[in-house]
Amino acid sequence: MPPSSPNTQYKFLRQSPRDGLSTAMKPSAWQRIHIDPWLFSFLLMNACLGLFVLYSASAQDIGLVSKQAMSFGIGFVIMIMIAQVPPKVFQAFSPYLYVCAVLSLAAVKVFGEIRMGAQRWLDIPGVGSVQPSEFMKIGMPMMAAWFLTRYPLPPSFKNVFVTLVLIFVPFILIAEQPDLGTSLLVLGSGIFVLFLSGLSWKLIAVACGAAGIVIPIAWEFLLHDYQRQRVMTLLNPEADALGTGWNIIQSKTAIGSGGFSGKGFLNGTQSHLHFLPEGHTDFVIAAYSEEFGLIGVCILIVLYFAIICRTFQIGMQSFHNYGRLVASAYGLAFFVYVFVNAGMVSGILPVVGVPLPFMSYGGTAIITLMTTFGIVMSIHTHR
Repeated sequence: MPPSSPNTQYKFLRQSPRDGLSTAMKPSAWQRIHIDPWLFSFLLMNACLGLFVLYSASAQDIGLVSKQAMSFGIGFVIMIMIAQVPPKVFQAFSPYLYVCAVLSLAAVKVFGEIRMGAQRWLDIPGVGSVQPSEFMKIGMPMMAAWFLTRYPLPPSFKNVFVTLVLIFVPFILIAEQPDLGTSLLVLGSGIFVLFLSGLSWKLIAVACGAAGIVIPIAWEFLLHDYQRQRVMTLLNPEADALGTGWNIIQSKTAIGSGGFSGKGFLNGTQSHLHFLPEGHTDFVIAAYSEEFGLIGVCILIVLYFAIICRTFQIGMQSFHNYGRLVASAYGLAFFVYVFVNAGMVSGILPVVGVPLPFMSYGGTAIITLMTTFGIVMSIHTHR
């Protein structure tokens, strides 16, 4: 294959044509406000469904639903504002965002608040408690893409090594808080960028082999006792049915009792009788499955699939490698959030405290996700 020809293994890195755009073509109203109507519609439908389900899962707590609605409102405003900024600005500020996030994570280690045995928050006067690891969910793909696109793609071994260093520094800082779930999500978002940049299958095979060696070492020396207990509970939750296995047993009971069409809105017993813990946060999909059954779950999966596909499509249509890598990495990261939470509540993955996007209660996660989709829309609408 000639050196100038593109890597056929990663065809989406090829320079795509300008989709027939010309200066004579007038932009649509959506293009003028830099919003993708399809992605915006999918996100709005997901937000409405999330509020609808939260009303039931929170035992009809209007105050909680109002706070969630306010978070969605703030998130959509932030998304629209960020979409107005050209992606080249994000590319230029990527290293600064990364450095600030890493310094914030280091500050957490020294000055952070300790809650429930974890040191994850910074108390900023006049602002309140801030969790810097959330900023790294945004900044990690941007930083990895910024570094890799400064050089020819696929990346050389040296650039792969430097990128891995950039990825593992925040991963270690977050894992020590301890917050294994968020650290793995940050690690995955950086690895996705590296994979999409055209990483050779040989290096991927070597990485898989290295992971096979590291996992037993991490199990023995790096994981905390409660983290190992979560894995053991996954393998046999009935061993401590009234203790560590309670959450997953009640979650699977709620999912199974929903059947094909569910028990109906507000008729869930596992969540309303408080058998299901955290029914409005981490285990919200179990409460949703109980009331809406397989049909409701399929509708939710289709909605998530539409968001992910549209994000990938935007990445594929981008005219520059930075936009391709960032948008596609955000799409893969969103898929991981959904997969990990669904696997967690259904008993195929350990419980790691990852919320279900736009369904679980929590304003910080909503605003973080809306920020990433604002960047995706900016990549799509700024031609």
